[in-house]
Amino acid sequence: MSTAETAGTGTARTAAPVTVRVPAKVNVQLAVGGLRPDGFHDLANVFLAVGLYDEVTATATAPGEGPRVTCSGPDTDQVPLDRTNLAVRAADALAARYGIVPDVHLHINKEIPVAGGMAGGSADAAGALLACDALWGTGASREEMLEICAELGSDVPFSLVGGAALGRGRGELLTPLEVGGAFHWVFAVAAGGLSTPAVYRECDRLREARGGGAGADAVPAPEASPALLAALRAGDAALLAEHLSNDLQPAAVSLLPSLDDTLSVGTEAGALAALVSGSGPTCAFLAEDAAAASDVAFALRASGVCRTAHTATSPAPGATVVRPAG
Repeated sequence: MSTAETAGTGTARTAAPVTVRVPAKVNVQLAVGGLRPDGFHDLANVFLAVGLYDEVTATATAPGEGPRVTCSGPDTDQVPLDRTNLAVRAADALAARYGIVPDVHLHINKEIPVAGGMAGGSADAAGALLACDALWGTGASREEMLEICAELGSDVPFSLVGGAALGRGRGELLTPLEVGGAFHWVFAVAAGGLSTPAVYRECDRLREARGGGAGADAVPAPEASPALLAALRAGDAALLAEHLSNDLQPAAVSLLPSLDDTLSVGTEAGALAALVSGSGPTCAFLAEDAAAASDVAFALRASGVCRTAHTATSPAPGATVVRPAG
């Protein structure tokens, strides 16, 4: 088999395609601090990885042909297919660090809702990073990978790690969390998406409209709920349901009022609790067990308040190579 130069010498080595499976996430708590002078917000972000997956396949291309990206699955018309795609940016970042020419074709097979508040783009970035690391044989350490992830976006490090974690800072500073059992979820996918920056701006506007101010000096520092963390450790769905929270939910509903109907249908169908996932517009419903989740998903699909509904369990593993280079 012919090979090109090895990683670090300017050209990626030839290898078989590498496929990485990477999960969606749900924020079981998203506490948002005030607006900082740099335009960001401090967060206390309790992530759970859930069993809805994108797959990213990295294939070496001829010199001068990459990077390029293709995509298949629902709503792929909303996925950018140029160098602004977060997966391509991940490949570029790894290549730059190791002196590699990023001649690679990335194909994303999507199951995670696009622009749905479930970190689909971040998942693709983490998947591309791990796939290119294996394809090019860079041997990047876990610390280097997480550093690159944090440069790409606040949710990308958790997409790499998976499981459950508390994210501080902008969400990128992770502390693993213990989970004592499986949780059953339903995710209702809305028609259309919401812009994450727009939702944060609306959160700030609503805070100012209430008269409390939106700046970091006017909003309490975000903290994880001890009761919620205890519910995760115990694997207690009923207890977790009592403590789910998302500070961005009022802003998401303000921008897309139909989310209220979606949340109502799911709770009336037997969900233990409901909330907007992240910045939305996907709505997440916690169910008692798999049978209850199926009932909630059926009711949501039949109601017409969402485009579709998926069932999934958590926690799920982070980015995982499922077809390694050979």
